[in-house]
Amino acid sequence: MYNDWTPCSWKKKALSQLPSYSDPEELQRVLAELSTLPPLVTSWEVETLSELLAQACRGECLLLQGGDCSEAFDDCESGIIVNKLKVILQMSLVLIHGSKRRVVRVGRFAGQYAKPRSSETETRGSVTLPSYRGDMVNRIAFSADDRNPDPRLLLEAYYRSALTLNFLRSLSDGGFADLFHPEYWDLGFVKKSPKAAEFERMVQSAKDSLQFMHIVAGTTSREINRVDIYSSHEALHLYYEQAQTRRPPRREHYYDLTTHFPWLGDRTRNLDGAHVEYLRGIRNPIGVKIGPTITPDELLALIDILNPDNRPGRLTVIHRLGHRKVATALPQLIETVERAEKVVLWCCDPMHGNLEITSSGLKTRSFDNILSELEQTLDIHKEMGTIFGGVHFELTGENVTECIGGAAGLTEADLVKQYESQVDPRLNYEQSLEMAMLIARKMAGD
Repeated sequence: MYNDWTPCSWKKKALSQLPSYSDPEELQRVLAELSTLPPLVTSWEVETLSELLAQACRGECLLLQGGDCSEAFDDCESGIIVNKLKVILQMSLVLIHGSKRRVVRVGRFAGQYAKPRSSETETRGSVTLPSYRGDMVNRIAFSADDRNPDPRLLLEAYYRSALTLNFLRSLSDGGFADLFHPEYWDLGFVKKSPKAAEFERMVQSAKDSLQFMHIVAGTTSREINRVDIYSSHEALHLYYEQAQTRRPPRREHYYDLTTHFPWLGDRTRNLDGAHVEYLRGIRNPIGVKIGPTITPDELLALIDILNPDNRPGRLTVIHRLGHRKVATALPQLIETVERAEKVVLWCCDPMHGNLEITSSGLKTRSFDNILSELEQTLDIHKEMGTIFGGVHFELTGENVTECIGGAAGLTEADLVKQYESQVDPRLNYEQSLEMAMLIARKMAGD
């Protein structure tokens, strides 16, 4: 994209959140092998997603991005993958119903195996070891051998990502995601949910609308009969990303082919940092997470670096401001970007700014606080006449108890029943669908 950029120019910049490997030669051997393996995604898929996100910038689509905080190798299992897909499909159907917009479905999966840490080390009693940085880097068990960064785990992450993507594509191509059969997506819980009747009405309304389109058109189009699911992960482990960065034949640009949609974290958005340097040169649509510490001028500088051509669909600003700060912080950011006539897709991540620690030391998030940040964000965009472009959730299709609240009334005492997250708490499937229904109702003006 730029004459002064190469897939490895990031190494000349300030490095952060990268593990230190005790065997550099083994790391280089693994990276060499990764660079010869087939890409996980294609440049055609990446370009298609770019165009869809450009449409979202114009208010024609809505981005739904969701999945695990941090994937685990052990969760590369058919039932867990199916349930993730089911909940994203169900949420998208509800959001289509409420927003009257097509939904672009992007999963936080098939590569979300690395996590940033606030400390390089973790201490338990008198023992201090490297922090757990995700299954791509080391293992969660608290032993010297498990916490030592292992380059071979990069290959395992690649293979698990490939298996996940292959299964998801098979499900989609095989008709699992056929919008004419949303009953396939039932997770069983819905009949017990306080929102069951409302969800069933939404499903029936969507089916009726699809059937009407089918009758009028006289045929079933591919867009109705099959939905596409795109992958995303935080582009944190730059050695891994670089190993699959390629310039495909007859293309003018480099692509990160580990994923369709890599994003930049709030901890790695240093303007002169390695992660910003890497992401500025790839062709993929990219996201940038911003927290309450960012200033309008810093955001504008980031946009200028990451999207100097002001290309619609290139840059998604994923704000994670928290329910207490979004009302004061977001309008200033939007006003600055609008005044500079920059084109970005505004996406709300209501999870990361609303983390709490319970009295017993567990991380959790309040359903009400998550919903509050989303509702405030929708109101701000409406008042400012700008486009609410999407939502970004940490969620799972499993029956976990990690976030408090919701229609089922989970309390702090309930968290221990099935708290499974290795890092941050996720909405369970019932909370995810309830959240989608409440957002849909808000967007519909009810």
